[in-house]
Amino acid sequence: MLVLFETAAGYAIFKVLDESKLQQVDSLYKEFETPEKANKIVKLKHFEKFQDTTEALAAATALTEGKIGKSLKKVLKKVVAKEAHEQLAISDAKLGGVIKEKLDLSCVHNSAVAELMRCIRSQMESLITGLPPKEISAMSLGLAHSLSRYKLKFSPDKVDTMIVQAICLLDDLDKELNNYIMRCREWYGWHFPELGKVVTDNLVYCKSVRKIGDRTNVAGSDLSDILPEEVEAEVKLAAEISMGTEVSEQDIGNIRHLCDQVIDISEYRTQLYDYLKNRMMAIAPNLTVMVGELVGARLISHAGSLLNLAKHPASTVQILGAEKALFRALKTRKDTPKYGLIYHASLVGQTSAKNKGKISRMLAAKAALAIRYDALGEDTNAEMGVENRAKLEIRLRHLEEKGIRRISGTGKAMAMADKYQHKSEVRVYDPSGDSTIPSTSKKRKFEEVEEAEEPETPIVKSKKAKKQPVKEEKEEEAAEETPKKKKKKKKDKDEEEEEVAVTEVGICRLFIRDFHCLFLNIRCAHFCSLSLSLVNRKEEKEEEKDHGGRR
Repeated sequence: MLVLFETAAGYAIFKVLDESKLQQVDSLYKEFETPEKANKIVKLKHFEKFQDTTEALAAATALTEGKIGKSLKKVLKKVVAKEAHEQLAISDAKLGGVIKEKLDLSCVHNSAVAELMRCIRSQMESLITGLPPKEISAMSLGLAHSLSRYKLKFSPDKVDTMIVQAICLLDDLDKELNNYIMRCREWYGWHFPELGKVVTDNLVYCKSVRKIGDRTNVAGSDLSDILPEEVEAEVKLAAEISMGTEVSEQDIGNIRHLCDQVIDISEYRTQLYDYLKNRMMAIAPNLTVMVGELVGARLISHAGSLLNLAKHPASTVQILGAEKALFRALKTRKDTPKYGLIYHASLVGQTSAKNKGKISRMLAAKAALAIRYDALGEDTNAEMGVENRAKLEIRLRHLEEKGIRRISGTGKAMAMADKYQHKSEVRVYDPSGDSTIPSTSKKRKFEEVEEAEEPETPIVKSKKAKKQPVKEEKEEEAAEETPKKKKKKKKDKDEEEEEVAVTEVGICRLFIRDFHCLFLNIRCAHFCSLSLSLVNRKEEKEEEKDHGGRR
């Protein structure tokens, strides 16, 4: 039996010396514990080395796809065809079928062959002579990189490093431009402050300053190629009544040089933006359609590369750029951010505030698919991005119109979804029932009783005045009233009288208690005054005795 063994360095054909050992699959590894034992089982018959990495990659891709490469076909015709009666042990059953079909060789693939392949791989360095271990490892590493690029369909032409550098440079240019323009406006504002209010555009302002120079030259200078006629007339009028200070020619020269720098940087920024736009459409067209050139480039720059960005899930793409806010929210146990760099996309910007979170989540999900398609796909068109953007725009329109439709019933009808409002009954404790003693004084009680009795009399009079012609009917109804109502009225009156009596008794008790306390206070004061007078008398007597004894 012959064994076809594939390595990163080339193809090896082994001859099985003792086929009886293959029947003991479970204990076969014991026969390959040492190189001496392994050489007793198998022996190297032929080794076909690859010329370079390209040939190795072609052979490896052919094997993974189940095809016969040129180098393998050459080896099989040279070595195996001479011994056609021998069986060929291979590691892939699909490849065995192709070999049998094209070269008419009997191939074997079973569990014993798979175990034999593992054992040969464990003793490969001793069985294949002439290949140092460092060379084999270097070949394996190079072939692994090439094969992974092929499997991932990674093109070396898609260099996203240029995008990362371009977007970083664009941000730096924006910062420098802002600093230069602020310095130019402040510097020239000492000489001609009114120009900054009339001309608001920064680039037009710098061009005007470069052409005008000293404000006294405004009347004779032609600004029609820079400013409209109305603005030009306003600038000339402002120059005549300007309140700025006088400056020297040297100062004007430095200001003009600064304006030249601003204009040159602005032109270079425009050129750089066009370059970035073209590179984004070439490398990530679907992502560019979804979120725009600048946002897509910033996402790639933040992740490090397009391939690294493709490894991120949609939830990470959504909050990419808001890491500080995310960890601060997790630390303080507050709401996490809903968007990061993706907030500057046009779809999120044209949404109302309440729907920005939903749209950013949906946009991140579609953008994650677009990124993976751009990074790992073979096509370079933007059809997928256009379709997904159209779906998001339809969804956005539904959200803005509150277009929540019914699944059943009439499809055109709007869903009746009322907002849930939590209604809870809060009962407040009434402290009035804690004490039976009324808190109001007697005088106030009598005033309330009088006020309650006074409005009853005019109401009765007004009723009588209004209903004079119906007096007879009232009398008849009063005559027909049952004695039960009269009893109820009597009960009500008795209860009111009892309440008044209780309040009067309570007030009397309070008055008696207060009077008793006052009487006790008076007696205590009188007792204290008497005791003081007695003490004073005793002291006088003792003094008189002392004087008498001295005499």
